[in-house]
Amino acid sequence: NVDADQQQPGGNNLEAERRLRQLRRSADWRWLNACVGIIEGDPNPVEAYLSSGGDPARTLTASEVAILNRSSAFDVGHTLVHLAIRFQREDLLAVLLSQIEGSGSGVKRVPSYVAPDIAADIRRHFASTIRLRKGNFPCNFVTEFPTFSLPADVDELPSTVQDQLFTELLDKDAQAELESDPAVINWSLDVTLRLGSRLYALWNRSAGDCLLDSVMQATWGVFDRDNTLRRALAESLAEGGHVFYPRWKEYEQGHASFLQYSLDETQWEEDWNGLISLAGQPGTSLEQLHVFALAHILRRPIIVYGVKYVKSFRGEAIGYARYEGVYLPLLWEQSFCVRTPIALGYTRGHFSALVPIEPYRPVDGRSPPGPDHARTTFLPLVDRDRKMLPIHFLTESELGREESILRQWLDVCETEGGILVAQQLLNKRPLIVAQMVEEWLNHYRRLAQMTAPFRPIPIQDYSSEGDTDDE
Repeated sequence: NVDADQQQPGGNNLEAERRLRQLRRSADWRWLNACVGIIEGDPNPVEAYLSSGGDPARTLTASEVAILNRSSAFDVGHTLVHLAIRFQREDLLAVLLSQIEGSGSGVKRVPSYVAPDIAADIRRHFASTIRLRKGNFPCNFVTEFPTFSLPADVDELPSTVQDQLFTELLDKDAQAELESDPAVINWSLDVTLRLGSRLYALWNRSAGDCLLDSVMQATWGVFDRDNTLRRALAESLAEGGHVFYPRWKEYEQGHASFLQYSLDETQWEEDWNGLISLAGQPGTSLEQLHVFALAHILRRPIIVYGVKYVKSFRGEAIGYARYEGVYLPLLWEQSFCVRTPIALGYTRGHFSALVPIEPYRPVDGRSPPGPDHARTTFLPLVDRDRKMLPIHFLTESELGREESILRQWLDVCETEGGILVAQQLLNKRPLIVAQMVEEWLNHYRRLAQMTAPFRPIPIQDYSSEGDTDDE
């Protein structure tokens, strides 16, 4: 009996191993590799699973947990979303949520996902460019001013590959809403065709960080994953609040009186404190004041093209959206700021970076004088009815001088069709951003090579009679 008792565990182990081998043979390894990819931070097996039609809401079974054999990481009933949250894989979580939410965005392949290590270096570099201004207006500011654009090489890709690139890069829902009648972007053929200044809405994370993500994408081409820009924003409003507050209050009082209501000082201070609190909480949506403050941190204008009315999911107008317009760093000296703006789009509760495809050559057709020559795109300062975009947070004494103020802070000109536009200079990309863009673009170049039609080698290549004219 003793011998039998001693042999029993070994027999059980052999049986368990045999059963495990059977389970492994019949397992869906594309799904299991995606689970492992989440905890290891590797997007490739996750994208392979989703691209093959895998269900992002699929749950792990007991037998699959046994195969993976990592009880500290995997539990029965876990989905990819559970794993992404547990192991703080924010980029992968955004991809999964974009599919589950049914936004039609599918698998996303933005530059920072294709080159995550370079993107992390860019975020670290950005953090090193932030300084705090001393003196009467303690506000954070940046020391570098890149403007992100899509490379001109995108236009050289085959149409099928180009379509895939745009599907995986853009927020097609936001693009459609911004371009639908009445359009708020790309409504002028004068601007989009003659001046080559079409704008594209980049996809970003949707969990309350979209304003900060879109500002980072419009400048450095990455998300605010480390909350660096959010911290700079919260600190600036807390430290420089005594300078921001009077202008904010006067602006809001103007709106309140227009709507025939008023607040006492206690209520104004409560609203102000609420806005400061929002700035410091990752994942919380931000307001107009925060856009205004970000223009000061960036030391440059921000132009927001937005829907005029917020609509319900049934398409009914449920409120007026005030975001569209120009946000100038009015509290700085003009000499401390740059005149090249960035552009953002605003749809229902969501911000997107609006970026152009860089032009091959200047609009006038002349050759650039050197490699650092800035190419130019043009951003309308009027809506499709030729009504000037509002400048937010002007004081009463500044009202009525809007066009003059725009010309003080931006390089303003008119198109041949008489449209008032701001010039956006696209300087040479910072090297680290260029490396990320190149790595991202190489993915689609390889796709183009794989999908190119097969060309048989001419038979003359194998002849021994030397070269021919045909070759």
